[in-house]
Amino acid sequence: MRILPLKWLRIRILKRNTLLFLLFWLSCWILINTFLFVHKSLFSDRCTDEESQKILARLCYDYTGGAVAGNLCEDICVTRKLVYKHCLYYHKGKKVMQAEWQGNSIILKSKNDALSKSQSPAFLDESEIQTLSDTELLVMVAVEVKNVLGLDLPNNTMMPVWNEKRKSRHWKAELASMWSLFEQEEYLLFNLLQDFSKHVLQVIGTCGQFYAVEFLTAGHSWKQNLFSLEEVVGQCNSGQKRMRALLEIAVSFLDMVHQFENEFSHRLHLCDIKPENFAIRSDLTVVAIDMDMAFFEPKMRNILEQNCTSNQDCNFFDCFSTCDLKTYKCGAQRENNNLQVICDKIFRRWFTGSIVRSTNSFPLQAELHKAVQQCAQSTNKQTPYSELYSLLRSSQEQLQKWSV
Repeated sequence: MRILPLKWLRIRILKRNTLLFLLFWLSCWILINTFLFVHKSLFSDRCTDEESQKILARLCYDYTGGAVAGNLCEDICVTRKLVYKHCLYYHKGKKVMQAEWQGNSIILKSKNDALSKSQSPAFLDESEIQTLSDTELLVMVAVEVKNVLGLDLPNNTMMPVWNEKRKSRHWKAELASMWSLFEQEEYLLFNLLQDFSKHVLQVIGTCGQFYAVEFLTAGHSWKQNLFSLEEVVGQCNSGQKRMRALLEIAVSFLDMVHQFENEFSHRLHLCDIKPENFAIRSDLTVVAIDMDMAFFEPKMRNILEQNCTSNQDCNFFDCFSTCDLKTYKCGAQRENNNLQVICDKIFRRWFTGSIVRSTNSFPLQAELHKAVQQCAQSTNKQTPYSELYSLLRSSQEQLQKWSV
């Protein structure tokens, strides 16, 4: 009778050891996969000069092979007048590099490191490409722009007439390069807005899937002033000089907000507002230098209108709506706005934080402090723009009188 308990004891021990082994194996599997995921996240987008130069070498290989075209290709690949300096960052596949061209610093950008990674239309690989009419090409471009930006644009807005280009043996490369650029939302925004707004970067040229824009020094959250004022107005030795610059930049922010919300066919929403995504020109104009998270109203509504169980599900970076608990759908209408986020993330630092405390008292300081606080907590139903703009202008005028 004693054999039976011993047998059951062995079975229980065996089961326990088997369970422990399976748990150990599962823990190791989770640990290894977690390590691989973290390693891939940290190092797959690592920004190195070696990798950047390989990407440009591949671009030049495509150019010499007649696969890509653009007004900067010759200077990148043949004359070497466009000189690579260093890599700025790789993020989610997007490549950003700094270069020198015609004595000026410029930025090269692309969301793909090779043209082959672009989603080129099937007709580019067909012999019938030469038989496509301008009208057919314009329709295809309009459809692509609508897919990317959510906008219906006039046929002649984005694409030149191709009759002369068809005679060139590089016509197919030019069309493939153009298509790879039209897939990139930021390029389309810069290209579309540069003739209408001083608050976006100027596109200098292109080569294949890469586009070049002017170089401006981005802001930084860790800087006291958020932006390098010394680079645009010289040394700010006096508190009044620094405050005059900040007031002028604040007015430019408001000008940008007004234009983006009122002067285009659709409101332009900025969903990633932080100092790093803006720069200041020498005339103190604010420029949006990263517009990967900028959307016109039609696309913004599509992004926000998602399934939800709470308001938290309706947050899209700096753009959010509310959850309807009857339909469990997020509202398509954005609840906050560009000005509210700018007041919260930028103006608060200037007019209610350490900069004000470290600067001598300036005109309307208390009123401006209060207005910025109210603006940062405002909603779409409130309109603090006019009051804030008036206070900033009045502060400038009175500060000017103080310095006389």
